[in-house]
Amino acid sequence: MVVPKHQRRIAGFDEAVISLYAKGMTTGDIAKHLSDLYGSDVSRDLVSTVTDKVLGDMQEWQARPLDAIYPVVLIDALVIKVRDGQVANRPVYVAVGIDLEGHRDVLGLWMGPTGGEGAKQWMNMLTELRNRGVADVCIVCCDGLKGLPDAITAIWPLATVQQCVVHLVRNSLRYASKKYWSKITRQLREVYTAPTVAAAEARFAEFAEQWRSLYPAMIQMWESAWGEFVPFLKFPPEIRRLIYTT
Repeated sequence: MVVPKHQRRIAGFDEAVISLYAKGMTTGDIAKHLSDLYGSDVSRDLVSTVTDKVLGDMQEWQARPLDAIYPVVLIDALVIKVRDGQVANRPVYVAVGIDLEGHRDVLGLWMGPTGGEGAKQWMNMLTELRNRGVADVCIVCCDGLKGLPDAITAIWPLATVQQCVVHLVRNSLRYASKKYWSKITRQLREVYTAPTVAAAEARFAEFAEQWRSLYPAMIQMWESAWGEFVPFLKFPPEIRRLIYTT
């Protein structure tokens, strides 16, 4: 295989190394695999050079300065399978900011330990965002993780905490029989699309009266989350769409 003029490596070589490294292969395994693939010797040092550059770029991106103010920050954790000796489920903490011009920007990605999402871990991530320049946030949209609202207001005391409506609806269905799902989601839509807080309270009162005896835990969940659910009802539809879900 011929390397093009003025180039040191063939096209796609770096991408192949990065892809294999991301799948959890060691530098030695990658070197052997690429040697077999391309029919020429590939040293472990060359593989390390490619992966080190990627890791350096990632670290530089993760530590970059951020804007002082974000009107909206969306935070959530995604659970993915990670190979580190053995395959395990680990949360990836994600923060997305919407800046003053309406542009979305991924502020950070952090791999958490096994054991699921935790408010204490979020405290560390949010502290990092503040240290990178985020002095204030108007609205933080998050899921219903216990302790998370306290972690948010500890970092940004004036921030409004908005609980993700999609999480609330999804969690509601966990308490209910599948045969009632369509009816429950239809009635809850009348709650979160209400024109005012008062109208939402009226719709929810009707919803609670109908379902409390059958699914008391579902109603209690909404009542406990009500303070973090209603803030977005004070905004026009254009803003509601931004903070409706993480």
